[in-house]
Amino acid sequence: MRRAILLKKMSSPCIITLDLEGVLSPEIWISVAEKTKIHELRLTTRDIADYDKLMSHRLKILSLHNLKLSEIQSVIAEMPLLDGARNFLDELRSICQVVILSDTFVEFAQPIMKNLGYPTLFCHNLEVKDDRITGYKLRQQNQKQAAVEAFKNLNFRVFSAGDSYNDISMLKAANVGCLFRATEKLKAEFPQFKAVEEYDDLIVRVKEFSLL
Repeated sequence: MRRAILLKKMSSPCIITLDLEGVLSPEIWISVAEKTKIHELRLTTRDIADYDKLMSHRLKILSLHNLKLSEIQSVIAEMPLLDGARNFLDELRSICQVVILSDTFVEFAQPIMKNLGYPTLFCHNLEVKDDRITGYKLRQQNQKQAAVEAFKNLNFRVFSAGDSYNDISMLKAANVGCLFRATEKLKAEFPQFKAVEEYDDLIVRVKEFSLL
């Protein structure tokens, strides 16, 4: 009987996919906006659902203000994690495999990954010339949704959590999706997802999911 139970559990392992900014770290562009006083950079995927439109806006502002990649990286290097994020992630990883699915960029993420203990991160790349951001290259269109669907095809049950419009396709693709510290507007638009505000509550939901 014990062997049968173990085989049943092993047949459908779970994996957790998380957004990065707003879930584990502050929003990079908001931090840059506050440091540089360029308030037009405060817009994020919480505000604009169309990622290409949002990035076009950001690139235009960077060019207008002659803001270099190294200057942005200096801001990111000083960013703290959200309070309790490292302990939360460590506990999650003791329950299930964890993959961070983010629409940030490799050129931004290194200091944050170091502070988090180098978890697995799937994100995108910037196009850079002479320390200036000239464009960006998506790893894949709808990469969050595509990653979740790939994990499910590998026989994982997937629990996903995020806080922004660009996380919704990931939450929809998962076996269970959860909003974390999302805006009231987003929660009202997508009432099908449970919404939590604290890491402890998210841990409870993950533990429940891992036992299914």
